[in-house]
Amino acid sequence: MRTQIAIIGAGPAGLVLAHLLHRAGIDAVVVERRSRDYVEGRVRAGVLEQGTVELLDRLGVGARMRREGLPHAGTNLAVDGEMFRIDMQALTGSGIMVYGQQEVMRDLFDAAEERGLPIVFEAEEVQPHDIGTDRPHVTWRRDGAEHRLDCDFVAGCDGFHGVSRGCIPDGVRQEFERVYPFGWLGILAEVPPAAHELIYANHERGFALASMRSAGRSRYYVQCPLDDRIEDWPDDRFWDELCLRLGPQAAAGVTRGRSFEKSIAPLRSFVTEPMRHGRLFLAGDAAHIVPPTGAKGMNLAVSDVVMLAEALAEFYQDKSAAGIDGYSARALARVWKAERFSWWFTGLTHRFPGTGPLERRLQQAELAYIKGSRAAQTTLAENYVGLPLV
Repeated sequence: MRTQIAIIGAGPAGLVLAHLLHRAGIDAVVVERRSRDYVEGRVRAGVLEQGTVELLDRLGVGARMRREGLPHAGTNLAVDGEMFRIDMQALTGSGIMVYGQQEVMRDLFDAAEERGLPIVFEAEEVQPHDIGTDRPHVTWRRDGAEHRLDCDFVAGCDGFHGVSRGCIPDGVRQEFERVYPFGWLGILAEVPPAAHELIYANHERGFALASMRSAGRSRYYVQCPLDDRIEDWPDDRFWDELCLRLGPQAAAGVTRGRSFEKSIAPLRSFVTEPMRHGRLFLAGDAAHIVPPTGAKGMNLAVSDVVMLAEALAEFYQDKSAAGIDGYSARALARVWKAERFSWWFTGLTHRFPGTGPLERRLQQAELAYIKGSRAAQTTLAENYVGLPLV
């Protein structure tokens, strides 16, 4: 088999890139080690930046999002139970869309089928080769047979635990990481949301988030120790803790119900540099991870592949390597800004081990400053709705 671009990974980065390349008339094959059901079923982010929403529209996959997604013009912060709102639309002219990653993936997969985009599922032992030459290729095993895909370039969109990042030699690759000393215990329940917009709560007992996936499905989180187990958190305990941290005003809107999904997710900040080596490009979680507080994970993956698709189109259409040569620096400039925001917002809203009275007072003072300052609210809103591509 031969193609122009071999894409490893059929998550948001890989599928959006495949659609962008198809739109530009560039051939690509996506190779994914899991099944479609597995990839589509992963419970992930649900907040889309304005730029991501507009891109899905341009790709012709945004119709269901526009029908079923929940547009938000603002978000709420609760400090020890007292809530105030950030009017993102008034401050920036933009808002966000609540529409789960599972739904985005369903739309991308359905459109890929309609457009005949080739995706190889359940590919085992996927491995890029010869990325330092002008003739790279990718191999895998499927149904007991060996397969090889020759290509011009390889796009590593295979996530944090994928094989692509490790293909950049240790002497070239730099990694920057912080693992946070707590996790997010999250549940999904078929109950209406506590409020029309998200609520981020800072409480002396820890962080909480009231979110949603639809008008009838809610997604809630509480900060918890990393060594907690799901069994430690029966539904009644979770609802009690959530309502305590949200405070009386927000808790009054909480409808309790049986959870049908419950998990504990660790938090980390991670960046690898560079995002290009030879004929290999990294995009999405293969190159960077952000704590979910800033709602940047899927949106960063989308911005990466927008830049990468532009660079590849320039290479094929204009015979210029300027875009691919500049891809890593351009992508990383936006990545580090999103990392900064997610790190800052996590520090502002969570209780860290060893946090004392001084640190707690400083958090409260900064949140009070944001509440009373239009300039501070604008800074938060600009980052939350998504910075422009640079």
